[in-house]
Amino acid sequence: MVIADRLKALREQKNMSQGEIERRTGLLRCYISRVENGHTVPAIETLEKMARALEVPMYQLFYDGNKPPAVNIPTEAVPRGWGRSASEAKTFDKFRRLMSRANKSDLKLLLSMAQKMSQKKKRGSRAS
Repeated sequence: MVIADRLKALREQKNMSQGEIERRTGLLRCYISRVENGHTVPAIETLEKMARALEVPMYQLFYDGNKPPAVNIPTEAVPRGWGRSASEAKTFDKFRRLMSRANKSDLKLLLSMAQKMSQKKKRGSRAS
């Protein structure tokens, strides 16, 4: 299914106008029309805004089933740009690069420490 058709179908299914999507996303109605008619290909950030406006999980823009399709993500491929801010994304990227150079015994030690720290935090939060 073409993303333009899917966006229009979801909007109509929810009985929403392009004007309502405009108010919810901050995108111009003429831009929404261009996307729905296949004249413009939206960026991922735009699709995220539209999914929020339509109150659907983002996978539903690409897939029309009730559950997301099973995806097999290789463990070596770590997505870039994680974090809620640019600073967090930079920190995560630096951490990712350093971890890629660690040997197996160091990784095992770090994972063991993280697991113990998370268990302590869980125990500590129950007492509060």
